[in-house]
Amino acid sequence: MEGPGDTFSGLGSGVVAGGVAIDGKVLQTFQKSFVQVQNILDQNRLLINEINQNHESKIPDNLSRNVGLIRELNNNIKRVVDLYAHLSTSFGKSMDASSEGESSGALKSSDGKPATHKRTRPAA
Repeated sequence: MEGPGDTFSGLGSGVVAGGVAIDGKVLQTFQKSFVQVQNILDQNRLLINEINQNHESKIPDNLSRNVGLIRELNNNIKRVVDLYAHLSTSFGKSMDASSEGESSGALKSSDGKPATHKRTRPAA
């Protein structure tokens, strides 16, 4: 099973996804963001568990502590939204950049070299 840091392991520069070559730097950015999101979500799970335990205890100090925990949870959720917004923007820019390369008329293979189109003839 893969860990959170293994999402794109083994994928280097020039990976083709959906017919589009994706730069290794873009993949690294996505991986870093997804790992950050996963870490925040893991932290949120712990916060929610603590909030629930405090609520069930009905102890006044624990209930007061929940105010700060809920604020932290809300801030974490905002961070996740911001990370996804950044990912969306980065992905859009990378797709625009790759489509500009395609529209220049120079087709490239996944290794970045000009594509050659060879016909193969069936054996007689």
